[in-house]
Amino acid sequence: MSDFVFRASDVAETTPLIELKDIRKTFSTGGDVRVDALRGVSLSIYPGEFVAIMGVSGSGKSTLMNILGCLDRPTGGTYLFAGHDVSGLDPDTLAWLRREAFGFIFQSYNLLATATAEENVEIPAVYAGLGPSERKQRAKALLERLGLGDRLTHRPNQLSGGQQQRVSVARALMNGGQVILADEPTGSLDSKSGAEVLALLEQLTTEGHTVILITHDAKIAAHAHRVIEIHDGEIVSDSGTPAKQTKIAVGISRLGDRPTKATFRAGLDESLRMATRSLRANIFRTVLTLLGIVIGVSSVVAMLAIGEGAKQQIIDQIASLGTNLLIIRPSGRNWRGGPGIIATLTPEDAEAIAELPNVMSAMPDIEDDVTIRYGNVDYRTDVSATTSVLPMTRNWPVAYGSFFTDVDNDEYATVTVLGQTIYDTLFPDGSDPIGKYVLIENVPFLVIGIMSSKGATARGDDSDDIAFVPLNTGMLRLFGVRFLRSITVAVQDITQIDNTQAMVEDMLRVRHNGAEDYRVRNMVDLLETVTTTQDTLTMLLGSVAAISLLVGGIGIMNIMLVSVTERTREIGIRMATGARQRDILQQFLSEAVIVSGFGGVIGILAGIAVALVIGAFGNPITFTWMPMVLAFACATATGLIFGYAPARKAARLDPVVALSNE
Repeated sequence: MSDFVFRASDVAETTPLIELKDIRKTFSTGGDVRVDALRGVSLSIYPGEFVAIMGVSGSGKSTLMNILGCLDRPTGGTYLFAGHDVSGLDPDTLAWLRREAFGFIFQSYNLLATATAEENVEIPAVYAGLGPSERKQRAKALLERLGLGDRLTHRPNQLSGGQQQRVSVARALMNGGQVILADEPTGSLDSKSGAEVLALLEQLTTEGHTVILITHDAKIAAHAHRVIEIHDGEIVSDSGTPAKQTKIAVGISRLGDRPTKATFRAGLDESLRMATRSLRANIFRTVLTLLGIVIGVSSVVAMLAIGEGAKQQIIDQIASLGTNLLIIRPSGRNWRGGPGIIATLTPEDAEAIAELPNVMSAMPDIEDDVTIRYGNVDYRTDVSATTSVLPMTRNWPVAYGSFFTDVDNDEYATVTVLGQTIYDTLFPDGSDPIGKYVLIENVPFLVIGIMSSKGATARGDDSDDIAFVPLNTGMLRLFGVRFLRSITVAVQDITQIDNTQAMVEDMLRVRHNGAEDYRVRNMVDLLETVTTTQDTLTMLLGSVAAISLLVGGIGIMNIMLVSVTERTREIGIRMATGARQRDILQQFLSEAVIVSGFGGVIGILAGIAVALVIGAFGNPITFTWMPMVLAFACATATGLIFGYAPARKAARLDPVVALSNE
C-alpha cells in the first residue's frame, strides 16, 4: 500500500493536477497481434480546467480516459497526479484515487438496475465509509440540486435518459468529484437533455471542479475551454490552457487506503443489502441453490437426532439397571438359571461380597420361565428369586403395595411381587391384586406388590414381564437348585468401582479354591462401550449426511460463478466508483454466506420436522443443540469456502474489462 502524502495547500497555477509523459498503451489480441492504442501521449491538465478530448471512434480517446481515471494502466510512460507518480500503484490504492479524486459520467449511465436513484448516488460514499444517515442526506441533497428530488426511490428503468445521466452526475459528485471524467455524456440523450448535461458540466467548472470531456462531436467539444484532438493514439492538436488560471485547492491529503471500522461496516452493510437484493431478483435460482444446503443440513439434523435417540435409549436402559453395578455370572453358556444352571455361584458368595468395602448391596438371583395362573388365565413368563435388596440395587421401586423382606426370605414365605405386564395380563379389569393368590407352577403365592414400569431392555425384551419371589422360596418351591444365575453388586463410590471389582474377583477366587468359574461385567465399561459404538454410528450417519452439504457447496460455487459472469458490468461500475478488491470479495462472499446460512436455518427446521415424523412412528429421537449449531456452522462455512473462488474471481476483474462487458 502506497503512503504518499498530498499537502492540502493550494496548488500553484503552474502545477499540473494531471501530467502524462510519453504514455503508451498496447493491447495484445489473438494470434500475437499487438495494437498500439496510445503512442507516446504527453499532456498536462491544470486544476479547474474544462478540457475536451476529441477524436473519432478508435482514435484512443476512451483508452486515454480510462488511464486518466485510473481504470487502466499504461504500458509505458509516467502518469503524475498532483505531482506524484500513480502509474505503478496497487489496485486498492488506485481504487482510493478513483473514489476520492475522480467522478465518472458514462454515455450508458452505468447505473445499477436493481438500486434506486438515491442508492446509486450513495455507492461511492459507501466505499468511503460514510454512515448511512450521512450518505443518504448527501445523496438526497445532490439529487434535489439536480432536479430529481421527487425521483429518489425510482429505479433506472423508471427514469428518462436525461434523468439517468443526472443521477450519474450526482454519483460523480458524491465524494467531491474533484476531477469529473465524462465519456460521451450526451451520446444517448436528446438535444434538450444533452444541453442540460453540458450546462451542468460548465457549472461544475465554475465551482472549481476539473472537467475532462470525452467526445467525438466538435460541437460538444466547443463547450470546453480547451480542446485536445487525438488521432491514432497521438495528440494532433491542443488549443492550449486558458490565459487566466486561478489557484484551486487540490483537497487530497493522502494517497493510500487504510481500512477503518467505518469503511468496513459501511462496506458490509452494502454487501449484505446488495447480496439480498441480488438473490431476491433471481429467486427461482436461489431456491434451487438452497436445496442442496437444505437437504444436507436437514439430513444431518434428522440423522443425528435418530442416532442420538437410539444411543440415549440404550444408555437409559443401562442406567435404569444402574451404572454403579457389577454383574457376576458363572462362566459358561447357560446364563438363564433354572435346572440347567452352572453350579458356581452360591447365596453365600453374595453374603460375603456384601461385606466388602464400598459395596452397598449384593443381590443374588435365580430366574427361569414358569406358568402363572389367576382365575382362568394362564400366562407364561419369567420368575426371579431374589432378596429384599432388589429395589435398591436395581433402582426399581414398587409402584403399589410392598416388596418382600428378609424375614419373608428366611421363613420361605410364598409371596410375590408382579411386574406391570403380568399385572395387566392377569388383572385386565384393573382390580386390586394385593391380597389375592396366584398360582406359580401350581404353588399358591400371595400378591403383596406391583413393580413400577421399567420398559424394554437393551435387547428389546420387556423388563416388566417378570414376577419376583423370595430367594429361598424360589430355590425350594420352584427351581429346586442351590446355585445362582447371577449376583448384582451395587457400589457406593462409582469412582472406585474398578478397585471394588478387583476385590470381588480376589475374594471369589479364594472362595472357589482358585477357580475362575465366574465372569464380572462392569456396567460403567459396558456403558462406555455402547456409547463409543453409538458415537461411531452417529458419526457415520453424520458423514453420509455431510455429503449432501458438499453437493450443496458445489451448487453454491456454480451459481456464484454464474452470478459473477452475469454481473460483470456491475462489478466494473462498483470499481469505477471506488470499490476495492476486498469490497467486491466481501460482497460476493456475503451472497454465498447468506444463501448457505439461510439454507442452514431452513435445513435445521426441516430436519427437526423429519425427525419428529420419524419419531411419531415409535422410533426414539433426541434433539441436542450442538449438532444443530454445528450443522448451521458447516453450512455457513460451506458457503464461505465454496463461494471464495467465485468471489476472488470477481474481485480480480480488470475494471475496464468489467465495464465494457455487455
